[in-house]
Amino acid sequence: MDPGKTAAEFERHRGHLIAVAYRMLGTLADAEDAVQETYLRFARADVRALRDVRAWLTTTVARISLDQLGSARARREAYVGPWLPEPAVTAAGSSAGPPLGPEDRVTLDESVSMAMLVLLEALSPAERTAFVLHDVLGVPYEEIAGIVGRSEAACRQLVARARAHVRDGAPRFTPDRRQHASAVAAFLQACTSGNVADLVTVLDPGVVLRSDGGGQVAGVARHPVTGADKVARLLIGVAARNDAVGHGGVVNGSPGLIFEAERAVVGVMGFTVANGRITEIDFVVNPDKLRRIARTK
Repeated sequence: MDPGKTAAEFERHRGHLIAVAYRMLGTLADAEDAVQETYLRFARADVRALRDVRAWLTTTVARISLDQLGSARARREAYVGPWLPEPAVTAAGSSAGPPLGPEDRVTLDESVSMAMLVLLEALSPAERTAFVLHDVLGVPYEEIAGIVGRSEAACRQLVARARAHVRDGAPRFTPDRRQHASAVAAFLQACTSGNVADLVTVLDPGVVLRSDGGGQVAGVARHPVTGADKVARLLIGVAARNDAVGHGGVVNGSPGLIFEAERAVVGVMGFTVANGRITEIDFVVNPDKLRRIARTK
């Protein structure tokens, strides 16, 4: 195939491939590296002989991502404080769940939420790969077996273990986007006013706050903080010590917050909401994970 046509064909699937790799790797930077390597292999392949280009590309990017997972896990074990995914952010009001375009939506937003990606971190590379491919993307076990190098029976066991882990650890959430957005708006208003009592009313009694500064940002909790009063007091204190301005956006497919100061994005918050209250907050302030997020104000 002509190189120009090969490149054009690949671009048709880029959004889908980024989505696959992001769910497996947890960072857009690593996902883009995996997709670039996929393109290099695609450019060397006999494209005309491929019966299903999208399936071939999905298999290839999954194999590359699986290879990357081992080294990524080693890096994260040495990470300072909680490790959170690199947030995927779009402007408020967007209907497309990042990092997918509307024509490439492959699953519900829950599969790319910050809380879900944190949960997937506890899986082995093979379990995570098998789970994402089968339960999120619907790839048959026969194809998964070729990717992870195990029998179909073994792949079924991998997915079963991953499902059990996800089922046992999955956060409570309400799939009502308006209710989610309302809770986030009330959260921002309470933080802005500095009223601890108002903020506590927005939080679930067992709310968990995870902060990812990567050892580069002072004042960030090195361990998860649990409990509405503790979380509220911590966040009100953080808000009082800096001049960052928060505004709404879409963070990993759901309403969240982007904080900007000194002409740069300095923080992103993802939320899990159940029964009108916030149950989990994932707060990314590591500058390495915020560089690709464009200012919106």
